[in-house]
Amino acid sequence: MMQPQIDKFLNAFLIRSGRASGRVVAVLLGLLIAASLPVSPVLAQGQGTTPPASQASPPPTQPAAAQPAAAPPVVTQAVPGFWDPRRRPERPDLSRLTLIRFMTETDYPPFNYTGPDGNPAGFNVDLARLICDELKVACTIQMRRFDTLLDAISSNRGDAIIASMAVTPELRKQLDFSDLYYRTPARFVSRRDAVMPEVRPELLEGKKVGVVAGSSHEAYLKAMFTDAELHPYPNDEAVRQALQKGEVDLAFGDAISYSFWINGTDSANCCAFSGGPFIESRYFNEGVGIAVKKGNDILRQALNWALFRIWEKGHYTDLWLRYFSVNPF
Repeated sequence: MMQPQIDKFLNAFLIRSGRASGRVVAVLLGLLIAASLPVSPVLAQGQGTTPPASQASPPPTQPAAAQPAAAPPVVTQAVPGFWDPRRRPERPDLSRLTLIRFMTETDYPPFNYTGPDGNPAGFNVDLARLICDELKVACTIQMRRFDTLLDAISSNRGDAIIASMAVTPELRKQLDFSDLYYRTPARFVSRRDAVMPEVRPELLEGKKVGVVAGSSHEAYLKAMFTDAELHPYPNDEAVRQALQKGEVDLAFGDAISYSFWINGTDSANCCAFSGGPFIESRYFNEGVGIAVKKGNDILRQALNWALFRIWEKGHYTDLWLRYFSVNPF
């Protein structure tokens, strides 16, 4: 992803998150990802690793002609997977499914936004198109304001909402949801000269941690990291500035917005993730799914089957890497 796009997406993400009225943003994370969720290994260019000594070539015994430059090294990057290969869904009867009218919102990049050509674009939009290809079903994608989506689906102006909608107990009373297709991890961020490979409560004793005041992230820290010295700030930007200035040792918050900040120009290459992601549904909700009208099991089951197939074939991994050059997980 080009640098100006990264900065644009980060700014829009922060604006959207800060003004969301009545919307519960899915914030998720945790060691649970590494412990229990399947992960797709993929090869990504750009970071080098040293091969084991047993694989190293022996030194030449005599001068040799110049050799071609070595190919760029590759490393394995873990991409989150939210599907259990042991629970393969059965192919549903698609004979009654002839059209899916997807709905998304207009201003939540990089997940959904209006592209340069005026058409819907973003992670959610591309995933919807992959679903349509997998199901071999015609689809349309409408863009609406987020606060109008529930009314639109209840009045039959669309069939499915794919708009980064957090699955909550309140929404489950009004809608049915597909299986989760992503989560928004919470993570610690530190300056690059003080990265911690692992973050546990006992390791943060006396550490100054910046967090947004009144957020679910602050509540989580108060409950789980009782020995850390919390420093609440009014917003994400203030937390990031405090980290850059050295006023705090770490920041804790939404990993997706932090991934764009870390990779953007505003961070001035100051910082990096420390430790892994945290997921706790009591604080960060369940995750993000595709919403359908209550009782629409035919469509819900078709979506679940298509999502599994997209992940199984590696298309979800390709899509994830296209949008997240710095992995939130």
